[in-house]
Amino acid sequence: MGTAHPLKLAGAYGSPYTLKMRAVLRYRNIPFTWVLRDSKWDDLPPVPVRLIPAIAFPDEHGVYGEAQIDSSPLIMRLEGMYAERSLVPTDAVVAFIDYLIEDYADEWVTKPMYHYRWYYDEAIEKAGSLLPLDMDQQMSDEQWEKAKRFITKRQISRRALVGSTEQNRPVIESSYERLLALLQRSVSERPFLLGDRPGRGDFGLFGQLRELIGWDPVSARIAVAQAPRVVNWVERVDDLSWWQVDGDEGWCTRGTLPAVAVELLSEIGRTYVPFMLGNDRAAKAGEEEMSCTIDGMEYRQGTFPYQVKCLAWLRAERAALSDADREAVDALLAGTGCEALFA
Repeated sequence: MGTAHPLKLAGAYGSPYTLKMRAVLRYRNIPFTWVLRDSKWDDLPPVPVRLIPAIAFPDEHGVYGEAQIDSSPLIMRLEGMYAERSLVPTDAVVAFIDYLIEDYADEWVTKPMYHYRWYYDEAIEKAGSLLPLDMDQQMSDEQWEKAKRFITKRQISRRALVGSTEQNRPVIESSYERLLALLQRSVSERPFLLGDRPGRGDFGLFGQLRELIGWDPVSARIAVAQAPRVVNWVERVDDLSWWQVDGDEGWCTRGTLPAVAVELLSEIGRTYVPFMLGNDRAAKAGEEEMSCTIDGMEYRQGTFPYQVKCLAWLRAERAALSDADREAVDALLAGTGCEALFA
């Protein structure tokens, strides 16, 4: 279907979800123009919630009358518009696993991303100094200092809300290092998590890792020391417009899921699953703070309604599978901890 006119992608260099969607558009060779959100070039139509990224869709006359946010729904909307270079594996079971990995990246790996940017003084200084310049490189020094103070104060004040606390630090930092180790092994065996072409999960992880490895200093040093192949992988995935894809080929199947991908499912069951279930319980009980146990330690943060939606969407996706496919998914998840999401 597509469109004769380029899409418009509005976001920021420091936003993992923006860079995730930019990489998706580049890989799929979908024409788009890039706009820095809240800059003088930002002319996107309004969205219900002013989050980034936003993509504006043109009508047949090239008028950008509608914009949408939220990277996962945007990926699936693009799947309905463009047939070539799909991100959805042809095996429904593998596609579900891929979706689960993407949600883990979006809703859990974002915690190390936020933590390493706003917990360490060196990272705070860099982020506070550079992030305001996306809006206006020519702002006065006085405006820049004011914007730096505002962003820094706001983001630091949100640390406890999103989980970046001294109590949670061991859980968050160890999960980052384990993920690096798993991806280091994965990249040494094949180009992408589920075969010879990228899926939603690859781009979900890329978005968070692009910031952790390519932007934030403390987490970047850890990655260079412990997972150099992953550092190179992140640089490649930023622009895969050149990657050759043969029709619908290139995915693994449910019977050939790589062993390291199954180990990643166990890592997901170790962190993301207790977090998602704890958040769901707290939200349904009307509690402002959620808690759960991860690696024998108490993890606490603010309760978020959005993750309740994510869990409901994941359960609905599993329920929509055929009986045979659902049984195959459950067999792959058994023993990883992920099966608890659907108990």
